[in-house]
Amino acid sequence: MTAVFPYPTLFGDVDLRVTSVSVDGRELPYSMISAPDCAVALHQVGRERWDRARLRVAVSFPEREIREGTWSDVVFLAVLAEKATNVRSTVVLSRAADGTMAGTIELDRALHFRRATLGVVVVATVDGVAGRSIATATQDWYIDLKSSMPARQREIEIVELDFTEGEHEWLRPYKESAWIVETAGDVPTVYLNTSAVEGLTEALHGSGGTRAERMLRDLTTTQIAQEAWTAMFHTAISDLETDEDGTPLVPKGWRESVLKAMLPDVLPGRQPTDALYEIAERRAKGYGWAEIQTGVQFAAGRRSRATRNLTNAVRSLQVIEGTGGAR
Repeated sequence: MTAVFPYPTLFGDVDLRVTSVSVDGRELPYSMISAPDCAVALHQVGRERWDRARLRVAVSFPEREIREGTWSDVVFLAVLAEKATNVRSTVVLSRAADGTMAGTIELDRALHFRRATLGVVVVATVDGVAGRSIATATQDWYIDLKSSMPARQREIEIVELDFTEGEHEWLRPYKESAWIVETAGDVPTVYLNTSAVEGLTEALHGSGGTRAERMLRDLTTTQIAQEAWTAMFHTAISDLETDEDGTPLVPKGWRESVLKAMLPDVLPGRQPTDALYEIAERRAKGYGWAEIQTGVQFAAGRRSRATRNLTNAVRSLQVIEGTGGAR
């Protein structure tokens, strides 16, 4: 739902980018910064103990609208927060040489638990009142500290329990499954079965370890992520509402996020509404559905970085075989 303010606000987009990240003074590879997912993978730094991360951000904005709007004293604030720890920090951004608003915000490891949110708030004096919010970032970023999946976790819950003796009786028929993806509720949930594969959850929570352990963790999380993306996409398109002309409407909440992320790969070159219309028509008329499934498979694999993680696993296996053991 879009918030309505009783004063003028910015119409144009405010786009946030994380341009670099360093941990304890050491620059991280850019591969740990996912622009498509708007996520930073601090859980993949390879070190369990670290103290402080510094995130360099840049913000593009509608220059002309800012300049000509009915406001003054415009300030861009980067905001880093986490609900689990109730921590919130802000940094004032300044004009960079390329015209963006840029700056650096720090994340103190001791003050955060699992996943922080990084956003931008634009405040200004409007109608004589200072500090009014006139815009926020089009898309917030997520900073993963302990995620068990490599893909962006928008509103996904990870629940660990025993399918055999746990509190959810409906999971007992799936006691031989290592995990189940459930998308019927308001929040998609990945249930990890603590009794199916001994040591699985410990392996997923691990950091560092031998090459074999890292390979196992990466391949498992990739498979979980790919199945989660696939299940969420099918749920998102399973019961689409339509307008008066029968055109499918883009759903809200996590379903909207999933469709926006995957539709460009499922049906390239189409606007989201056009892609949804074609999907609904193909399903209703029974043609071209196999092609859609191929696109879904490709999109889910891309979001879960399946090819990259499989490549890394093959290289690790070659190293293990070449050295005579996992090191």
